[in-house]
Amino acid sequence: IKPSTIICKRGCHFSRIEKEPFRGLSAEHFCELQKPNMTENGLGHRERVLNVDTMNPNVKRIEYAVRGPIVQRAVQIEKELKEGVKKPFTEVIKANIGDAHAMGQKPITFFRQVIALCAYPDLLEDDKFPEDAKNRARRILQACGGGSLGAYSASSGIEVIRQDVAKYIEKRDSGIPSNPDDIYLSTGASDAIVTMLKLLTSGEGKTRTGVMISIPQYPLYSAALAELAAVQISYYLDEDKCWSLDVNELRRAVKAAREHCNPRALCIINPGNPTGQVQNRQCIEDVIRFAAEEHLFLMADEVYQDNVYMEGCQFHSFKKVLFEMGSEYSSVVELASFHSTSKCYMGECGFRGGYMEVINMDPDVKLQLTKLVSVQLCPSIPGQALLDLVVNPPQPDEPSYATFIKERTANLHILSEKAKMTEQVLNTVPGIHCNPVQGAMYTFPRLTLPEKAINAEQEQAPDMFYCMKLLEEMGICLVPGSGFGQRDGTYHFRMTILPATEKLKIVLEKIREFHKRFTEEFS
Repeated sequence: IKPSTIICKRGCHFSRIEKEPFRGLSAEHFCELQKPNMTENGLGHRERVLNVDTMNPNVKRIEYAVRGPIVQRAVQIEKELKEGVKKPFTEVIKANIGDAHAMGQKPITFFRQVIALCAYPDLLEDDKFPEDAKNRARRILQACGGGSLGAYSASSGIEVIRQDVAKYIEKRDSGIPSNPDDIYLSTGASDAIVTMLKLLTSGEGKTRTGVMISIPQYPLYSAALAELAAVQISYYLDEDKCWSLDVNELRRAVKAAREHCNPRALCIINPGNPTGQVQNRQCIEDVIRFAAEEHLFLMADEVYQDNVYMEGCQFHSFKKVLFEMGSEYSSVVELASFHSTSKCYMGECGFRGGYMEVINMDPDVKLQLTKLVSVQLCPSIPGQALLDLVVNPPQPDEPSYATFIKERTANLHILSEKAKMTEQVLNTVPGIHCNPVQGAMYTFPRLTLPEKAINAEQEQAPDMFYCMKLLEEMGICLVPGSGFGQRDGTYHFRMTILPATEKLKIVLEKIREFHKRFTEEFS
């Protein structure tokens, strides 16, 4: 832009000569004065084609707390620390997101060996790599166009990898068949979840698609529904019963929703994010019966299926339970289930690998699904390769098996220990109540806040106010419960258990110290 040109905050351009007679006005006020003349005289004043008034209004409704204002402020503080700005802490500890490797977790050796071999096939001649890793890399490369990870694949994913996913599901579900043609590989589970919501969304007014999501929820769901202009139907988990799901609450929610929309889908996250609960088999059966009775499409987000820590808890896949309930349900209930390379013991978030399996989908809709995913050409090929290793890891007769099992077991054991420690320490803090972390990677403790703190910031949720002060004073980055949804009058934060054990101890101690000080300050 030339120095002789002025731009207002709305993006409108006009010359300094035009504004000279109005020297006392701000650019914005001058802009408002000029609008009536814009179409008449065509002078240098011009609005941007795309501004906040003309952009997609659905995008403006999207909120994603996991990377929201607190995280943005945390990044600014990190920059300030590097520039030498004095703070009452020396580093920002981010416990806001389930990014295992960013928190210091080491990758699984076999996985990275095979990915390295696939990315740079000349290494296949290197004796430092075990033969089973080389054989796995050759198998993946043979399935890639031109023998390269750089080639596109089929839109639903590389066929041999979809076959391996189907075998993995069959083994996990005690032999219940899985068809590779029902498998769609994806750019992480999130991509597949949004794709399915796109298929489900239709109608206007009272016929608009309603989607049932748990509260608290993972903000991907509310964000996607906002973007698609679908209707969010909230059902509340029972905090007093370790965030359990009560089918009577589902009935309440769907009955109320039918007054203003068309409920068509029910989303379940098991194990739970952000609440860390693991659903028992009876609960899953009740949910399936409810979906059948209410004629709802069932979406099962099962990306934490290996993350089960509490004694007496066990992961049950919705597909396995569905088919074990008999043909009365397995022949009619429509189900999409999701898994990812980003969680469990792997934590390979950056590779963006995932899959979706669809059950009882209308064949004509399946054609439309294939068309929809083809618009994005294909999921990340390195992500697909990594997913293949997750569903088809080293076997007992292979040289990499012992190291693989050792690393996998260690990762899950450490997470289990940190889950127990987090619950125990937080429950020693007056004014914080933490349910057992049965699974997943997070805790969602309830805060008891003084009335003065609740009313301190009229334009900011009380737990946002709390978390922002925690960040500014202690350098700990958490996410306020208001970003995930919660019952009115309750306040929470979500924190991940992923930081290294010694760093997690620091986080918990700082929360203890801050909460005591915060309570005293606002009492």
